[in-house]
Amino acid sequence: MTPPSEGPSAGTRNRTIFSTPSDRELVITRTFDAPRSLVWAAFTDPKHLPNWHTGPEGFTMPVCEIDLRPGGSWHYVWRNRQGREFGAAGTYREVDPPKRIVYVTSVNGEEQTSTTRFTEENGRTVVTSSMLFASKASRDRGLPYAKIGTESNYARLDAYLAHDEHDLEHDENK
Repeated sequence: MTPPSEGPSAGTRNRTIFSTPSDRELVITRTFDAPRSLVWAAFTDPKHLPNWHTGPEGFTMPVCEIDLRPGGSWHYVWRNRQGREFGAAGTYREVDPPKRIVYVTSVNGEEQTSTTRFTEENGRTVVTSSMLFASKASRDRGLPYAKIGTESNYARLDAYLAHDEHDLEHDENK
């Protein structure tokens, strides 16, 4: 077990905290300056996700398919500057809007379960993502990529929520 560490954005108002509470787990916690309903929409609506969930600088998300229901699936494809594409997919096990999502992915033939919780405190939303890997080796292989991608994504989400808050609010009322 390692103590929580802060990502590269340490020193900013909203820091990303990474911890490994057991040999197979990774927990990522971040607070966003927006109400839970808006953060939930940003995480679950395929119209919003490609605007911030693109990983390191220079990547885009040309495919974002979400069937948000228990038993439904998601499929994302990212493209780097050289045009190379990388994909990921998973199946939702639990969906409890706007509080919690549990989904399963297969990475290199190993199953990984992820639980994302959204908690609102005074108009700000704490997002806690817990990932349970098949083994310590799998977690350790994924940790550097998770840190880089998550930091980039969450910094972009901060800006997206601040800039597009009204559009997200409008979408929530549909």
